[in-house]
Amino acid sequence: MQWWSRLRWEAAAIRRSALRAVRGPGSERNTLVQSLKAAAAAVLAWAVTGWWWEAPMALMAPWAAVALVQSTVYRSLVSAVQQVAVIGFGAALAAGAAATGNTTVAMALVLPVTVLLGNWTRFGTQGLYAPTTALFVLAYGSTSFADVGHRLLETLIGALIGIGVNALVLPPVHLKGVRAHLDRLPRETAELLSAMASGMEHGYERADAERWHDRARGLHGTIAALHEARGWSRESHRFNPGHRLRRRGPALPPSERDSAWERATHHLTSLTRLVADAAGGSPPLRPPHSDALEPLGEVLRRAAEVCLPEPAPVTVPAPGPGGTGAKERRADALSDAWGAHGRLKALVISEDPETATFLGGVVAETQLLLYALEPEGTRS
Repeated sequence: MQWWSRLRWEAAAIRRSALRAVRGPGSERNTLVQSLKAAAAAVLAWAVTGWWWEAPMALMAPWAAVALVQSTVYRSLVSAVQQVAVIGFGAALAAGAAATGNTTVAMALVLPVTVLLGNWTRFGTQGLYAPTTALFVLAYGSTSFADVGHRLLETLIGALIGIGVNALVLPPVHLKGVRAHLDRLPRETAELLSAMASGMEHGYERADAERWHDRARGLHGTIAALHEARGWSRESHRFNPGHRLRRRGPALPPSERDSAWERATHHLTSLTRLVADAAGGSPPLRPPHSDALEPLGEVLRRAAEVCLPEPAPVTVPAPGPGGTGAKERRADALSDAWGAHGRLKALVISEDPETATFLGGVVAETQLLLYALEPEGTRS
């Protein structure tokens, strides 16, 4: 019955995706729109080459069109150049090899070369069309130079239709991914800092500290996804004639904010590693006395308040655009965090050398974390 459960799970997942695509904007809606555009481009390409022109191998046009409705207009243009190049090379090479008079021998000569060409990274996913085009040409016996010219013309018509549909019909603009990750980072960081602060106040085990460290490392994945989303956003505006007509919402925060979050995540990961190494039965670092945990917990709790998002989406890791109340709240929280950090720093000189080793590392990482959370990265 395992296969049946798996089938039910897949069916439920498909149903959820379909409902999300219908109910509102999102990745599922984007996938639906791009799929329908690709299908429409293929039908239009067939109508032009197969029905109206009655081309000898009209299949090449819808084949090219459906492949060139890419996730961005820029990617459609690049893929079109790659596709026309590899199809032209594959068709010409097959026509030349057909002079041997034996289809099997011709395939043996052509396919190794075209498959190698298809694996060349310069051609990306379009490289597959070199060997498949060669197979079509040899299998159908259309090996004259006129036939090869037809193949190229049909491919070019399909490419132009695919690019035109992608550029002129709801041209894709990728902005929501950046906003989603910029909203996710402050929320998850604030939750982690709050959990650590509670642990400092009520006690924690090594397992708790290891979970904190795993959550901090998970933030690096969000940072990587943010960088990728930024790249998609920039690419979706290149050669896109319709992006100004699309509803995009407020402007994205500048990419310099990403660097501040990357620094904050790095220092938070180092901090959680220190805390984990000082927990457990025989830790490699000696944990501090309980009187040092109170200011550390205060630093973490106030830092969480600096990150804490507002009820409306907030996409900055520190005081930024928004209501005056939000700015003041973050400024007060940051000031309190620095005050608690000063008390924590003063405890270092009163500890024994072993405990001071751990506490000094914690002081350094929390100081760098607070700097990263400030608006300009400098203490006011």
